[in-house]
Amino acid sequence: MLSFIVMLIVGGIIGWLAGLIVGKDIPGGIIGNIIAGIVGSFLGQWIFGLFGAKNFGPHPGGVHIIPALIGTIVLVLIVSFIVGKLRGKK
Repeated sequence: MLSFIVMLIVGGIIGWLAGLIVGKDIPGGIIGNIIAGIVGSFLGQWIFGLFGAKNFGPHPGGVHIIPALIGTIVLVLIVSFIVGKLRGKK
């Protein structure tokens, strides 16, 4: 149970950091940051797993920080691109 709470907190922080790095706001506020951080974590671990380095960096709550941050940045870029296209922004 404690690792789940830590995963939520780390996911929220990673989602927030990715939004700051990219310069895009994640829709949904805190919940959006948590969801983006967790989904980005799985994406990052999958990407790094393809290269044999998914366990790179510290991993509080089972979330590997470096792959999660990179995966969340990729996710935020993809989501902001899709939302921008749907809203008609260039």
